[in-house]
Amino acid sequence: MTVHTFFTPLLLALNFIYFSTSAIAAESEVDSRNSEPWTVQRSVSFALTNSPDIKIAQQKILLARANKNQAESSLYPWLSVGARYAQTDTPMYSFGNILNQGEFDNTIDFNDPGRSDNLGLTADLRYRLYSGGRDRAGINAAAAHENAADQQLEALHNGLAFGVVHGFYSIMQAEEIVQANKSAIEAIEASLNAAKARFEAGTLLKVDLLDLELQKSLANENLIQASHNLDLVKQGFINLLGLESTDISIAPDDTTKPAIPAELHPDHRPELKSLDAMIESTRAGVEQARSANYPSINAFGTYQYDKGFEYEGSGNSWTAGVSLNQNIFDGYQTSAAIAAAEAQLADALEQKRKMLLAIKLEIEKASLGIKQAEQRLSVTETMVSQATERARLSRERFKEGVILTSDLIDVENRLTDATVRRTVAKAARRIAIADLRRAVGLEQF
Repeated sequence: MTVHTFFTPLLLALNFIYFSTSAIAAESEVDSRNSEPWTVQRSVSFALTNSPDIKIAQQKILLARANKNQAESSLYPWLSVGARYAQTDTPMYSFGNILNQGEFDNTIDFNDPGRSDNLGLTADLRYRLYSGGRDRAGINAAAAHENAADQQLEALHNGLAFGVVHGFYSIMQAEEIVQANKSAIEAIEASLNAAKARFEAGTLLKVDLLDLELQKSLANENLIQASHNLDLVKQGFINLLGLESTDISIAPDDTTKPAIPAELHPDHRPELKSLDAMIESTRAGVEQARSANYPSINAFGTYQYDKGFEYEGSGNSWTAGVSLNQNIFDGYQTSAAIAAAEAQLADALEQKRKMLLAIKLEIEKASLGIKQAEQRLSVTETMVSQATERARLSRERFKEGVILTSDLIDVENRLTDATVRRTVAKAARRIAIADLRRAVGLEQF
C-alpha cells in the first residue's frame, strides 16, 4: 500500500464536504442578494465563486495536483506485503516447501516427497537509485502542468470578470434605452394631446393628427424591442453568475469606476504564464525522452517466512541486491520519441510568440476603444443638450401652431436618437476600460 492510496478516500471525502458546503453557502448567498440590487463589484465576486466554469477549472487543478503527487511517488521506496497458502504433491514444489521449512532429512524421496503445504508471508522493498533523469523530468512536467492549470484558472477569472462587467453595463445601457423610449412616448403623448386640442379647435389637419398617432405606435414598437433586448441581456447576465432563472435588478447608482491601466504591457496575462508553464512541461518531456538512452539502477530486498502444517516446520529467508538495465537497441524508438518531444517544444515556443502578438493587438484595440468611447461620449453629451433644448422649443411652438407636425416628429426622433447614442457611449467607455484591464491581465477591481 502506498501513501497516495491511503489518502485518496480522505481527499474524496474532503472534496465532497467542501463542495457541499460551498453549494449551501452559494444558495444562501443567492437568497440574500436576490432581494437587493446587484452592484458590479459584487456581481464579479459572486460569479468568480459560483460559476460552473470556475468549479470545472478547480477540478482540473486538483487533477493536475494529483498527477504531480503521483509523479513524486517515484522518489520514495515501494514496500508491499503478501500472504499465500497452498498445498501440493508436485515433487519440485513439495520438495521446495520442505526445504524452506527446514524439515529435510535423508528419508525423503526426491522423486516423491509426498504432499506438503505452506503458508508464506513476504515483504518486498524496492527503490529506484537512478533512472537517467526520467523520474525528475516527470515530476517537473507534472509540476508545470499544475502551474499551467493555476494560470488557466486565473485566465478564466479575468475572462469571466470582464464578461460580468460587460453584462452589467449592457443591462444599464438597455435599461437607459428603455427609459429613453418611454420618455419619447411621454413626449409624443403630450404633443398628441396638444394636437387633439388644436384639431378640435380646427387649427390642425386630420392627417397631422394621424402622423402623431403613427409616431406613437412606432415609439411603442421601439419600446417593445428595447424591453425584449433588456430581458435577453439580463438572462445572459444571470447565466454568467451561474444562477438559475430568476429576476434580478442592478444598482442604478453604481459609481464603481475601475482605473485605466497606466502600463500597457502583457506581462500579467495568465494565458502567457500558462503557456510558459506548458513550455517547461514540454522541455521536461524532452528530458524524459532522452533518459531512455541512460541505464536505470534499482535496489531490491525481499523477506520471506514459510510455515508448514503437514511437516510442522518453519523457516525464513531473505534476498537483497541491485539490478541494472540498459537499452542497447530499441528499433530507433528512443530517437523518434526525442524528435517528437523536440517538435512539441518548438511548437509551444511558436504558440507563445503567436499569443504574444495577439495579446498586444488586443491591448491596442482596447486602448483605442477607450479613446473612441471618450470622444463619442463628449460628442453625444453635446448632442443630447442641443436636442433637448430644441425639442423643448419645438413642443412650445407646436402648441402655438407655428411648426408642422412633421418637424416636431423629426425633432423628437433626433432627441431619442441622441439619448440612445449617449447611453451607448457611456456603456462603451466603461466596457472598454474593463476590456483593457482584461487585455493587460489585471483584475477588474
